[in-house]
Amino acid sequence: MYNLGIYLFSFLLKFLGYFNTKIKSGVIGRRNTFDVLAKAIKKDDLTFWFHCASLGEYEQGLPVFEKLRQDHPDHKIVLTFFSPSGYEVRKNTDVADVVVYLPLDTKTNAKRFLELVHPELTIFVKYDIWPNLLIELNRQDRRAILISAHFRKNQSYFKFYGGKRKTALLTFEHIFVQNESSKSLLNSIDYDNVTVSGDTRFDRVSNQLKLDNALPFVATFKAESTCVVIGSSWPEDEALLIPYINAHASERLKFIIAPHEINSNHITAITSKLQKDVVCYSQKDDSDLTKANVFIVDTIGLLSKIYSYADIAYVGGAMGNTGLHNILEPAVFGVPIIIGQHYEKFPEASLMIKEAGVISIKNHEELTTVLDLTVTSESYRKTTGVKNAAFIEKNKGAVVQIIDYIRI
Repeated sequence: MYNLGIYLFSFLLKFLGYFNTKIKSGVIGRRNTFDVLAKAIKKDDLTFWFHCASLGEYEQGLPVFEKLRQDHPDHKIVLTFFSPSGYEVRKNTDVADVVVYLPLDTKTNAKRFLELVHPELTIFVKYDIWPNLLIELNRQDRRAILISAHFRKNQSYFKFYGGKRKTALLTFEHIFVQNESSKSLLNSIDYDNVTVSGDTRFDRVSNQLKLDNALPFVATFKAESTCVVIGSSWPEDEALLIPYINAHASERLKFIIAPHEINSNHITAITSKLQKDVVCYSQKDDSDLTKANVFIVDTIGLLSKIYSYADIAYVGGAMGNTGLHNILEPAVFGVPIIIGQHYEKFPEASLMIKEAGVISIKNHEELTTVLDLTVTSESYRKTTGVKNAAFIEKNKGAVVQIIDYIRI
C-alpha cells in the first residue's frame, strides 16, 4: 500500500505542478537528481549524506553539518531536500559538495540513490522519514542517525497501524530527541538507542551572536526609534498587526515586516492596507528609509540579522495553521517575543511561554494589550528579553553530544 501510494503521489505532484510553481520546481529538480549525483560522486569517494525536509530543518542541522565538514575535509557531502523552499534557498551552500532534491521514495530509487551516494554516515534532521530509503540503508548496513527529533503520541509510529513507517524509524542506529516525552514514546515501542540532547537550533542561533549582524540600511531606518520586527508573517498575522501599525506607527515607533511569502501579490496586499509611510527593501534608498515608519523586507536571507535591531519581535505562523516559525532567532538577541495561539506542536514555544519571555495572543485585543505594554515600558522589555537570551544559553549543547557519538 505504501509503495502504491508513492506512485500515486508522484502523479499527483506532476498534476499539481501545472498550477503551482514551487511544486513544479520540485518535480523538475527530481528528474535531474541521479544525473547530478553520477557526475559529482565517484565510486571511491568517501561521502556523508545529510537530509532535510526543508529550510527549517537545514538551519536546525547546520551546526552539526558544519562541524562534520570541518572534521572530515576528505569526505564529499551530499545534501538533499524534499521541499523546493529549502533547495532553492540553499542549493549553493558551502556546507555540501552536492545539493539535490531527494528522489521519490520508491524501492528502485532508493537502491539507485544509495548506489550513487554510498554514504558512510547518513543524518536525517527532525523528521521526514522515508521508509524505502531507510530500510535499504539498513539492509546495506550503513550508519544512519536522526537528530533533533520531536515525537507526538498521535503519530503513526506509535499506533497499531504504524506499519512501514514504524519499521523505518526503528532502523536508525541512534535517535537524538529534543525532550523526555519523545524519548518515552520511543521507549514505548521498544526503541532504546535514544539520547535526550535537546534541539540543535539553540546551538545554531547562538552562533549568530558571533557573526557580524550589521545592516546599515536597517540602522538608518530604525534611527532612535523603538522597533518592532515582524518575522515570517502570514495573512492571518498581518490581519491583526496592520490595524495596530496604522494606529501607532510613527517616527518614535517603527515596524519592519518580513513576510513569509514575498511574491508581488502578497507584498501589494500588505502595502495597500498600510496607511503609513512605507518603503520596501527592493526600492529603498536612504532618503526613503529616513522618512518611512514601516519597512517591508521583500527578499530572503536577512531576517536573522534584522532581529538584532528589534526591541520587540512578533514571529508569524501560529495565528493560522501554517506552523510557528523560528522563535529562537530573535530570542538569542534578548528581545520579548509575541506569537499566535497555535503553537502546540512546537515544544520550545510552550517552554518559553512558561519559563521565558514569549507571549501568546489570540486576537487583536490581546495583541494591542501586549504591544502597548512592551512599547511603553522599557523595563518590561529588558526583563522579558533577558529571559529569552538566558533560555537560549541554558539549552545549548546538543551539537557536542551528537558529534561525540558520531566519533565513537
